[in-house]
Amino acid sequence: MSKKTVLITGASRGIGKAILESFNNEYFIVGTGTSESSVQSILENINSMNIEGDSFKLDLGDRDSIKELTSLLDSKEIYPDILINNAGITRDNIMLRMQEDEWDNVIDVHLNGQYLLIKSFIKKMVKNRWGRIINISSTSAVLGNKGQANYAAAKAGIEAMSRSLARELGSRNINVNCVAPGFIETDMTKEISAGNEDFLASQIPLGRLGKPNEIAEVVNFLASDQANYITGQTIHVNGGLYM
Repeated sequence: MSKKTVLITGASRGIGKAILESFNNEYFIVGTGTSESSVQSILENINSMNIEGDSFKLDLGDRDSIKELTSLLDSKEIYPDILINNAGITRDNIMLRMQEDEWDNVIDVHLNGQYLLIKSFIKKMVKNRWGRIINISSTSAVLGNKGQANYAAAKAGIEAMSRSLARELGSRNINVNCVAPGFIETDMTKEISAGNEDFLASQIPLGRLGKPNEIAEVVNFLASDQANYITGQTIHVNGGLYM
């Protein structure tokens, strides 16, 4: 396959969908979703863009699901050159009330799942002596957030893991970076009441929430040859919420 292959997890909506839509027909696009309906939605989106690609089911919290995906891609000779780890979950609760499964689920999806996915795909990148790994983090990793000790810990772990991988893989021309969004207009933030949204916007120097495409463009840049000399970095895209 002459085109570079991009794999985007959580590509059915929000930031993941915007990332998918930021790529053109110079790439072969693979998107994943957690349900059959989301997988179908991703495929329909790919087809509507008139680009080559496919979509598959993936639950990063289920090791068997990860094994099934990697085996399926291998059988189809689909080897990601660019891996974009976007899929994630939240299970918010203050620490006094946080249940063990709320902690474990977030860590499993964000850290353990990404570890397994990255490990599955870097062998081919190393062989090809080229690759891009882009992990979606969050301002929570540096600012913290009430009720999100699990999410903040997972995202901080992703950033630390990415820096270590950048050192391990740099000699093989594999760049590893993070993009850390602030408050972005997605289905998740739509649940915020108007009053709270106004308060959040007041904490941001640019005075508004970000848009998914504003994250996607940065991810797309990091995937391009223009970013050849950028690795081990966390790029903050948050309107000045964190400086």
